[in-house]
Amino acid sequence: MSAADTHRAIDAVWRIESARLIAGLARIVRDVGIAEELAQDALVAALQQWPESGVPRNPGAWLMAAAKNRALDHLRRAKLLDRKHQEIAGELEQQQGAAAREIETSLDAVVGDDLLSLIFTACHPVLPSDARVALTLRLLGGLTTQEIARAFLVSESTIAQRIVRAKRTLSEKEIPFEIPRGPELQPRLASVLEVIYLIFNEGYSASSGGDWMRPALCEDALRLGRILAELAAGEPEVHGLVALMEIQSSRFRARTGRDGEPILLLDQNRALWDQLLIRRGLAALHRARELGQAPGPYFVQAEIAACHARARAPEDTDWERIAALYGLLARVLPSPVVELNRAVAVSMAVGPAAALEIVDALVALESLEDYHRLPAVRADFLAKLGRHQEARAEYQRAAALTENLRERDLLLARAAESQAG
Repeated sequence: MSAADTHRAIDAVWRIESARLIAGLARIVRDVGIAEELAQDALVAALQQWPESGVPRNPGAWLMAAAKNRALDHLRRAKLLDRKHQEIAGELEQQQGAAAREIETSLDAVVGDDLLSLIFTACHPVLPSDARVALTLRLLGGLTTQEIARAFLVSESTIAQRIVRAKRTLSEKEIPFEIPRGPELQPRLASVLEVIYLIFNEGYSASSGGDWMRPALCEDALRLGRILAELAAGEPEVHGLVALMEIQSSRFRARTGRDGEPILLLDQNRALWDQLLIRRGLAALHRARELGQAPGPYFVQAEIAACHARARAPEDTDWERIAALYGLLARVLPSPVVELNRAVAVSMAVGPAAALEIVDALVALESLEDYHRLPAVRADFLAKLGRHQEARAEYQRAAALTENLRERDLLLARAAESQAG
C-alpha cells in the first residue's frame, strides 16, 4: 500500500472510529477536551507508524491502546494525588499489559453507553446552540474545524473559538460525562434532538451561500440520528426525528435541477425520490408509533413527511390530513413558523383566501419581521388570488431578506412572473 493509500485509509478509519475513541477516553479522564487531545495524539502516532508498518487488523483497538497510553502519561504528568485519579492510573497501568484482544473487548463492551454519554455532553444545554452544533460535528461527526466552517459559511477561527469555548465551559462547569437519568433525561434529550435537527435543516435548506442544499450536513445528522435511535431505542421522539430525516433525504435528487437551481416540492419528479430511504423512514415512524406515547413534534412532522412520501403524484396528496397534522403540531409545539406552514396546507386543502387570513394574522409578529418565508408564502397566496402587483412586491421583499443566492433567484423569478400576470 502506498503512503497516499495509507493516509486515505487513516482518514477513513478516523471518520469511523473517532467518536468511539473520544467517548471511551472521556469516560476515563472525565474531560471531553482532554479526551479529544488524547485521541488526536493517537491519530498522529498512526500517521507516523502506519505508513511503514501498515494499517493494523483492528485499527480502532490500536488507536484506543495508543490513546490509553497517552492518558496514563497525562495523569502521571499532572501528578494528581487524589484517590480517584490514582485508581484511574492503576487501571490504565493494568491495561497496558493486557492483550490487544482484551482491550478490544473492553472497548466494545461499553461503547454504547460511552457514545450516548458523549452525545449528551456535546449537546448539553449549558452551551449556546451554535457551540453545541460545532462541538457535535467535531466530536461525533469527525469533521475538521475547516470542514465545519465551510459547511456553515463562517470563518475557521469563528468555529475554532466556539469549540474551544464549549470545551472550556464543560470543564469549568464540571458537566458530568454520563447519561442523564430520571427527570433530567427528557430536557437533555430535547437538546440532543434539537442539535441534530439544526444540523439537518442547515443541510436541507442552506440559510446562506450559493447552494440550495448541503447534503453532507444532512448525512452527518442522519448518521447521528441512526446511532441515537439504536442507543435510545425506547424514546419515540428519537425514532420520529430519524423518520423525518430519512423521508426528507429521499427527495435530494429531485430538489435541484441540472444547474443546481431549486425545485420545489410540487414540481419535483417523484420518480427520483429514493424509495429505500422512504421505506426506512416509514419503518422508523412505525417504531415510534408502537411505543405508544403521546405524539411529540418530530413524530408529527414525520407523519406530515410520510403523507407526501405516500402520494404518487402531487394531486394525490392528502392535504386535509396534512392541515390537521399541522394543527396538532401547533398544539404540541406552538410557533409562528408552524402556523405559517399550516397556512400552506390550508391553502391546498381549502383555498388561498382562508390561508391568507392565517398569514395576515402573522404579519405584525416581531419574531417573523425578518423571516423571508412569510412574505414568500403570502406572495404565493396573493398570486393565486389574482392580486399580482401585491404578490410581486411580497416576492421582492422575500428576495431581499433571504441570504441564500439560489432562493433569491427563485423568488425574483416569481416576482417577474407576477408582473407578467
